Formats: sequence, structure tokens, C-alpha cells
Amino acid sequence: MTRRPSRSASRTATPTAAIGVIGGSGLYAMESIRGLREVRVRTPFGPPSDAYLVGELGGLRVAFLSRHGRGHRLMPSEINYRANLFGLKQLGVQRVISVSAVGSMKESLHPGQVVVPDQFIDVTKQRVSTFLGRGVVGHVGFGDPVCAELASLLAEAGRRVGATVHPRGTYVCIEGPQFSTRAESQLYRSWGVDIIGMTNATEAKLAREAQLCYATIALITDYDCWHQTAEAVTVEAILHLLHQNAELAKRLIADVVPKIPTVRRCPCRSSLRDAIVTAPKAQTAGARRLLALLQR
Repeated sequence: MTRRPSRSASRTATPTAAIGVIGGSGLYAMESIRGLREVRVRTPFGPPSDAYLVGELGGLRVAFLSRHGRGHRLMPSEINYRANLFGLKQLGVQRVISVSAVGSMKESLHPGQVVVPDQFIDVTKQRVSTFLGRGVVGHVGFGDPVCAELASLLAEAGRRVGATVHPRGTYVCIEGPQFSTRAESQLYRSWGVDIIGMTNATEAKLAREAQLCYATIALITDYDCWHQTAEAVTVEAILHLLHQNAELAKRLIADVVPKIPTVRRCPCRSSLRDAIVTAPKAQTAGARRLLALLQR
């Protein structure tokens, strides 16, 4: 029986969490998180996609967020990515595990398998993918856009729970909500990409600015329309595999969380240190407050 989280949390002291999990298509809750409390967070960027579900998993505090909202209400371009990541930061999260449905761009990557991407190509057109501006300019390093330590832990956990895991790959992030045309799909394949999705590049950029570790469990649901023998991508086919993949993702997360070190030694923890260009005297008071929150 699924436990219903308490709604009283929004009226009491806000609990903190060390690990954030952003659930994508098909993953809207995690029943294995104990002592769930529903927490609604206000951010300078508006409301997140949904309430955070905060509790304990494997001895660590975890905050779960449904990326598209419970019931899948938000299209990829409608998601308030800044609020989602900033809300996790406000809850004390230091590491973010993203769970995402993706399409395969290579014959060797089959539906049902897992990719832990280490690179992104962002071809979105409508996203705000920075917390900065409004009185402060900065340029974070993004050559290696995921946390290598967290990505390695996810790949190892995937193997332990019986998944076929590809520990590296390039994720091309498109705007959506439409799937690719065949011409677009072939173009992306010519770039050498491995998987295709609609959300993760934006999250990864914001996580880096917020000094959060970020890595993705990419669950393959289909071949994109480049494939000549596979059936065309349909929502019905994707949803069928999504339900199977959601259970795999839950097992993987339950396995990996207890093995995540409590102390971060990766570069993610100080990614803003040398990134700010605006002179301190030129920063607005609001910009200084924002930087203080992002750097804590």
C-alpha cells in the first residue's frame, strides 16, 4: 500500500535533505522513502513543479521531486527548472540524481537499458538556464557537465541491480514537446550522440551554478525515428516501457543512496568560486543575496 505523505510539513519547520531525486516521465513518487513529509518551498524564481517529498532512504535524508508534477501536468518547456533546482538547494541538497526517459540514437543502445551520460548537447530554444543576471554576471565551467563521482556510483549501482548500463554517453537535449523529425534525428546521429531527451541539459547547467553535484539515470524507452525497422515513436509504447523502467530506477536509487559519501571532494562544490565577473561593488544587494544562497 502506498503511504500518503503528511501535508502538515508545509506548516512546520522545513526538513533538510542531502540527496535530491528528480523523477521524470513514469517516476512520480518513491514509496521506499520512509517518513515522507510533503514540503512546499518558495523560491525567488516562482513555484517548483510540485511539492518535495522529504524522508529517509538508506540512512540519508532524501528530497524527491516530480519533474513534470504528479499526474504529469507540465511539458518540458513549461517546467520551472530554476525553481526546481533552487528549491533543492534551499532544502540543503548537495547531490542531485536525475531520472529521465530517453530515446536511443544508436543500434547498440536498446530500450530497457540504462545510460549514465557524461556529456550534453543543448539545442533548446526557450529555456532560462541560469540563475545569474539581474545585477551579476558569471560563467561557470561546463566542459564536464556531470559529477564524475556521482555518475560512477550510479553506473555501479545499476549493474548491481541487474541493469545493462552504459557508463558514458552524449545526451542531446531538444525543446519538444514534439519528437524529432527524421531529418533532425539523422542530423543528431551525425553528431555522434547516444541518447535524446528534453530536460536534462537545462537541469545540469543550473545544478552547476548552484554548486550541486548532478548526474542522470537515463532510461531508454525507444529508438528515435531514425531507426528504419523499429516502429515509429508513440506515447503508448513509451508509457508501457516507462512503468517497467520506473521500478528499475527505484531499485537503483535505493541501492546507491547509502553508498554516497557524506563529504564532497569533487569540483562541483566550488564551481562558482572563480566564475563571477561582476565586481563586488557593482553587484546589487539582491545579486549578493542570491550568490550567498548559491554558494552556501
